[in-house]
Amino acid sequence: MLRRTFLATLPLATAGSLVAATNNGVYEPALLPGEEELSKLPKFQAPGEDRFIRPDVHAGDRPAGASFSSRSPALGCSGAAGTAHPLATQAAIEMLKRGGSAVDAAIAANALLGFVEPTSSGLGGDCYAFVWDPKMGKLAGMASSGRSPKSLSLATVRSRAVNGALPGLGAVSVSTPGALDGWWTLHQRYGKLKWAELFEPAIHYCEAGDPAPQIIGWYIKRNMAIFLRPHSGVEETANAVKTYSPGGISPNEYDVRRNPDLAKTYRMIAAGGRDAFYDGPIAKTIDAYFKRIGGWLSADDLREHHAEWVEPLVTKYRGVDVYAMGANTQGLATLQMLNIIEQFDLRGYGFQSPESLHVQIEAKRLAYEDRARFYADPHFSKIPIDWLKSKEYAKERAKLIQLDRILEPVYPGQAPSHGDTTYFSTADKDGMMVSMIQSNFRGMGSGLVADGLGFMFQDRGQLFSLQDGHPNIYAPGKRPFQTIIPGFAAKDGVPWLAFGVMGGDMQPQGQSQIIINRVDYGIDVQAAGDSPRWHHEGSSQSMGEDPPHLAPRGILRLESGVPAATRKALVDMGWPMGESDGGYGRYECIENRKQGNDRVYAAASEMRADGVALAY
Repeated sequence: MLRRTFLATLPLATAGSLVAATNNGVYEPALLPGEEELSKLPKFQAPGEDRFIRPDVHAGDRPAGASFSSRSPALGCSGAAGTAHPLATQAAIEMLKRGGSAVDAAIAANALLGFVEPTSSGLGGDCYAFVWDPKMGKLAGMASSGRSPKSLSLATVRSRAVNGALPGLGAVSVSTPGALDGWWTLHQRYGKLKWAELFEPAIHYCEAGDPAPQIIGWYIKRNMAIFLRPHSGVEETANAVKTYSPGGISPNEYDVRRNPDLAKTYRMIAAGGRDAFYDGPIAKTIDAYFKRIGGWLSADDLREHHAEWVEPLVTKYRGVDVYAMGANTQGLATLQMLNIIEQFDLRGYGFQSPESLHVQIEAKRLAYEDRARFYADPHFSKIPIDWLKSKEYAKERAKLIQLDRILEPVYPGQAPSHGDTTYFSTADKDGMMVSMIQSNFRGMGSGLVADGLGFMFQDRGQLFSLQDGHPNIYAPGKRPFQTIIPGFAAKDGVPWLAFGVMGGDMQPQGQSQIIINRVDYGIDVQAAGDSPRWHHEGSSQSMGEDPPHLAPRGILRLESGVPAATRKALVDMGWPMGESDGGYGRYECIENRKQGNDRVYAAASEMRADGVALAY
């Protein structure tokens, strides 16, 4: 499975004394080595080595705040931004200082991320956003998710299936890119600066160059190796190599990258708006490219794409309004998890206690069974949303959870009759807050780059089901199930958190952990993200995002920072423990601390990635 991870999995054969196996096959960090083991400890991280591992060594001691926090939140009164790359955060702050809105800042950041972070974002993907509208005093939702090509039939898709699922690479996995129309739609309603102005930072760095960061550079090399391996299913790779690995060499950390083709594409968009992409020269290039390689995406598919304004879903968790994206996303899973978890006294159990984590994981398993059964494109299927997010249903599901044992088997509820990502947040002086997420799906996407355009197309189509009767079954002109979801929370009608956690099926799991850390345990927005996370895999699925059942109880992965006593208690309970593989998501957040003349923004960013949060 080509799931996003932030660290290479450490093979057990090479882990030495750092990993120990128990008799039941559960792997745990080993005890501290004795004197005879000192010669085996890591001594130096040589240039080019991906990791430097000493699990018993933790961050330095902080004199204030959470002891495990990597740094303090960035504070400011006029505006804030948090993205997955320092240059994108700086671009957002620059737009705010020019007098732009939080939406202007978000678009400028996203455009630049398409260059500096192609492993997670770009013009070839989709996007969703929440915008707190200070004039209306409410949250607006924008969804720009592209549909499958109209000329691609279910029969053709099934003929290309691998093990009963859509392939993850090549033209059959490509759906219509929605990101740019999402930007345009947001700007038409909330933009203050000129459209062309928003692309100036991205164009500059595409031409001037940017050094490859540690994690992004690692991912580029990994993705390119996958595209170029024999029988990958990618119809054409020369354009991807030209764009991301000039001369056939993928960038190492610190190597300066450029993308002049993307700069040209951005110049066309800056001058011609969304029509340059969807009904102009870029659309013609895309149409010709897919005809040349035997694909299906066409100019007609592009011309017919339009983003839409949607009503956010909401639930109240211990007095806090938590919002989720509906549409064809997994956002509802966050609300379902929190509704179930609300029935338990997490604060009384204690932070990072086995009881607290056990309840959270079981709530995930229950919600994800519903996710696999019901979530889909509501334009094609009627989804019982009100029932799924109701408190009454959550109470029924919560009764299934026992604190001293694991629930099995786990099934979806019975509905009453009548299914790699980048995240960023911005905030401005007027109180507008934006929570935005954008993705090409797995890693860099499908492997396909149209002639001379400088961006890769998403492989989101892999998330369709091929199961007859399933609400998410593939159909021409249909939107696939989406994993990308922005997060937002408010208190008493006042915006509070614009946040998100990137990473496929980790997103609802990560979002719920952030809300729990802030609401149940009171730790600040930076510590809430730095707190060690859990990630459960192996829930039922029929859309391709989760792996098949690895075991009846799935696989639980814990970061090394989870207390040893908690880890042991969960293992003793019977949770199958997998190695910590780094797939715990990436987080950005802006918190609105006060209102009126004393409004203060607290911005936090992810210690597990290359990004940064700033405020002023």
